[in-house]
Amino acid sequence: MHVDDSPALLTRGYGFGASIWRRAADGARAVPMRFLFRDALLVRGAEGVELFTDRRRIARHGAMPAIVQRTLFGDGSVHSLDGPDHRHRKATFVDVAYEDEQVARLTPLIAEEWHRELDAWLSGGRRSAYDAAVGVFGRAGMRWAGLPGTPAAQTRWAARLAQIVDGFGVPYSPEYLLAVRNRWWSDRHATRLIEAVRNGGLDPEPGTALYEWAWHRDRYNELLPAKTAGVELQNSIRPLVAVARFVAFAAKALHDQPEWRARIAEESVTTRSLVGGAVATAFAQEVRRTAPFVPMLPGWATEDVELDGQRLAAGGRVVLDLLGTDTDDRSWVAADRFDPKRFLGVDDYESIETFVPHGGGDVRSGHRCPGEKLAIVALASAVATLSDPRLTVLDEGLDVDRRRLPTKPASGGRVRAWTRVGTARSGGCPFHRAGR
Repeated sequence: MHVDDSPALLTRGYGFGASIWRRAADGARAVPMRFLFRDALLVRGAEGVELFTDRRRIARHGAMPAIVQRTLFGDGSVHSLDGPDHRHRKATFVDVAYEDEQVARLTPLIAEEWHRELDAWLSGGRRSAYDAAVGVFGRAGMRWAGLPGTPAAQTRWAARLAQIVDGFGVPYSPEYLLAVRNRWWSDRHATRLIEAVRNGGLDPEPGTALYEWAWHRDRYNELLPAKTAGVELQNSIRPLVAVARFVAFAAKALHDQPEWRARIAEESVTTRSLVGGAVATAFAQEVRRTAPFVPMLPGWATEDVELDGQRLAAGGRVVLDLLGTDTDDRSWVAADRFDPKRFLGVDDYESIETFVPHGGGDVRSGHRCPGEKLAIVALASAVATLSDPRLTVLDEGLDVDRRRLPTKPASGGRVRAWTRVGTARSGGCPFHRAGR
């Protein structure tokens, strides 16, 4: 195999995996390719997830291209570690973001912010679902993380973090250069926050991300360099801001599925809350299944591996096809159909091996994102807000460029108050006060 397949990732985007699978037999779990000048295996399904998340055979250090690693995740982040160093660092992420008490701290902040956005739309606001979500998740996430700042300042930083997410995957575009600049600004700002905690200028609550990363010690009991601690502080917040991309897809799905929108609206009225609804959560999970953030994740084979009759020598890349796994015909009934019913009554979503929009395996030792619970709560609350019958998602701008990484509906989902004349607010929200 001589032709490198990686340029096709830029030209095909989310269709890259499907183009590679056409080389293999129907239902294949592994297919050889050439990726970033090395032999590689593209894998999918439960078998592919099992191989990719086996830390004895697959490492991640250096597997992600540097232009992605440094821009999206930051230098020295947990994403570049393996073995005991990775497990030690990730344990703090689990403490900061994964534990149920952390989710409980964030939930009312998210609800409060969405109520404000709902009021703004009903009063004539014109923000897209995406732009509103960037602000909501940024402000709520920064308050949850113990960060200082006015709502306006938090919104501005959230916009920078969102642009980093938007620009990291287009190295051929000026947007990538802007992402590099925003990364530099964010690293500097986060470093100053860490230093302010360490010199006594800030006193965040224990358990918040700012406190835990300021005082995090490595396996050798040394404080992290302030810049590295700042990088991990951002990695505790930025993924929540990135959920705004799912919100744009949710706006499109609600536009296309009015029967689900009505059902979710009824649930919100019944529960008198924008958070915690089972139907809204199931809808959010189906959005995550069908619109993953990135199409694949790379790792290194630390020993010779074999899957489905395909062999890869140590030193080659194993690439997990996230989209191909989340929409695999052998793993899902009617995989190509948007159907939130498949998640109704499913409490332990982590047990679904082939549901990997935020990585797979055990959250403590594998590649699953520890912020996934926060993402689900945030997205479900957005789904409930956008289902309010006094709002409408406009038709135009819902097309999706699937060649761009990452992508979203072009308009971000334009939201307006549902009125026949003008955009004046039309009455009070039936569950507004109770949900705060």
